[in-house]
Amino acid sequence: MALFEALFLTLLAGAHAELPGCKIRITSKALELVKQEGLRFLEQELETITIPDLRGREGSFYYNISEVKVSELQLTSSELHFQPEQELMLQITDASLGLRFRRQLLYWFLQVYEILSTFITSGMRFLLNQQICPVLYHTGTVLLNSLLDTVPVRSSVDELVGIDYSLLKDPAASTSSLDMDFRGAFFPLAEGNWSMPNRAVEPQLQEEERMVYVAFSEFFFDSAMESYFRAGALRLSLVGDKVPQELDMLLRASYFGNIFLLSPAVIDSPLKLELQVVAPPRCTIKPSGTTISVTASVTITLVPPNLPEVQLSSMTMDARLSAKMALRGKALRTQLDLRRFRIYSNQSALESLALIPLQAPLKTMLQIGVMPMLNERTWRGVQIPLPEGMDFVHEVVTNHAGFLTVGADLHFAKGLREVIEKNRPTETRDPTASSAPPPSTAAV
Repeated sequence: MALFEALFLTLLAGAHAELPGCKIRITSKALELVKQEGLRFLEQELETITIPDLRGREGSFYYNISEVKVSELQLTSSELHFQPEQELMLQITDASLGLRFRRQLLYWFLQVYEILSTFITSGMRFLLNQQICPVLYHTGTVLLNSLLDTVPVRSSVDELVGIDYSLLKDPAASTSSLDMDFRGAFFPLAEGNWSMPNRAVEPQLQEEERMVYVAFSEFFFDSAMESYFRAGALRLSLVGDKVPQELDMLLRASYFGNIFLLSPAVIDSPLKLELQVVAPPRCTIKPSGTTISVTASVTITLVPPNLPEVQLSSMTMDARLSAKMALRGKALRTQLDLRRFRIYSNQSALESLALIPLQAPLKTMLQIGVMPMLNERTWRGVQIPLPEGMDFVHEVVTNHAGFLTVGADLHFAKGLREVIEKNRPTETRDPTASSAPPPSTAAV
C-alpha cells in the first residue's frame, strides 16, 4: 500500500511539473574564458588588500617589515570544471605570490641571519593567510554573487509587457555541461499575476560544440504574443492622410455604390481603416522554419466631422508571417516577413468575391505600412538571462519540431571588475567584513 501511494504521489507531482519555455546550457568550452577573466579579477582584488606591518624584537634583534603589497599572482596550475552534484569546481594548485615591502633588520652576528630570515618568512606567511584567505572567500561568495544578481529574473520588456526567467529547478551538472531550466514566460504588466499554461513541446539540448546553447519552445513566443494581445497592443487605426492615397482611391471606388447612397455631408469624409487582431497569434516551429499565424478584423468606415462613423465594410484577414531569430549582444531579435494573406467577408460569399480586387493593395499596405512598425519592435529584442558585461557572438540558429536552439560563444564586453564595482553592495567593500569565515577556517 505504501509503495502504491508513493508511486501515485510521484505521478501526481510529475503531472503538475511546469515545463520550461527556455533552457540554457553552458558547456565546458566556456569555462576557460570564465576562468581567465575570474583569475584576472582575483589578481586585481588581491592587489588592493592591506597587509599589516610585521615588527618586533627577538633578543638582540629588531625587525620591521612595512608597506607590504601583492605585486603579482602566479598560478602554475588551475582548473575550472563542472562536477555532478557540486555544479562548479575551481581547483588552484602550486600558486605563488610576488610581494613588495620595506625591511629594517638590526642584529649583532651575521651567522644568525638565516635563522632570522626563516622566522620573518614564517611570520609573513601567517599574515598572508590571515588576509588573503578571507579575500578569496569574499570574492567567491559575495562579489561574484553580485555579478549573478545582474541576471534578469522578472523584468519589464517595455511599457506593456514583462518576462519571467524564474529558475524552475536546480541546475543539472554533468562532466561537460551545466543545464538550467527557466520559465521563459511573458506577461502583461497590468496583470502581473497572469500566467499562461505551457502545453508546448519541451525544448531539448544535445549539442556541446559552442560555449552556450539557448533553446526556446513555441510557448516562449506564444506567451509573448498573448501578453501583447491582452495588453491591447495588437491593433492599428489609419485615418485620413494616414491611409495611403492609392489605397484610399481603390477603397472609395470599390464601395462607390455604398458611398453614392449616402448624404452629401458624408460622401467626402475621411476614410478610416482599422485592423484588430481578434485572437492571440500562434507560433509554429518546424525544422523548415518558424511561422506565426494571425487572424484580424478589418473595418472600413467614413468619419464625417461631428457625426457618427459610417461603416462601409467589415472583413476578416488571415495572415501568415515567417519569423527569423537572431542573437545580438544578449538580446533575442526577430525579423518578420508577410508570406500569406487572405481576406474574406463576414457577410456572404458574394461579398467575399467582391473583395478580391482589394487583396493586392491591402497586402501592399501591410508590407509597407504595418510590417516596418512590427519589425521595429521585434528587432529591439528581449534580453536573455545572461550576467551584465557578457554578450553572445557567432550565433547559429537551428529549428526543430516545436522548439529552436541558438548556439553561440561568449564575449566579455566589460571586465568583471567594471561590472562588480558598478553593482558592489556598499557593505561588501571591506573584504575582511563579517561575511568572511574566521581566518583560521579560511586558512585551512
